[in-house]
Amino acid sequence: MSLYDITLNTLDGKPQSLAAYRGKVVLAVNVASECGFTPQYAGLQKLYADLKGRGLVVLGFPCNQFGGQEPGSATQIETFCQKNYGVTFPLFEKLDVKGPGQAPVYTFLTAKFGEPAWNFHKYLVGKDGQVLQAFSSKVAPDSPELKAAIEAALK
Repeated sequence: MSLYDITLNTLDGKPQSLAAYRGKVVLAVNVASECGFTPQYAGLQKLYADLKGRGLVVLGFPCNQFGGQEPGSATQIETFCQKNYGVTFPLFEKLDVKGPGQAPVYTFLTAKFGEPAWNFHKYLVGKDGQVLQAFSSKVAPDSPELKAAIEAALK
């Protein structure tokens, strides 16, 4: 199994096979609009803008499981992300990242490195569709640790 075997709905409700990202390095992040870490959207967008030409894609997965910090509808989430952070990376439908209703994409992402403890937990997936590393919410998108891991995966 790899990330590429999973299909889920985009924020606008359209099915999207993650096979579309085959051969790319993926940074999968559970996101929320009302979290102390929400300003990380800016850093994630910068990473995406700076590195998409080299093969990085950031995938945002809205989740309301941590403190009810993503209460909005798909339209509200999209408007918030574009208006406040200029987000252009792909966003998907709100989903559960842990527990009995865990979405299949998170069953895959968490198998090796465990479930997120909070919003803006990051999973780095290599070009082969396998999870390479996980980073806690406290690891900012511009942190040397995350940037070094992304650079290594892009080589």
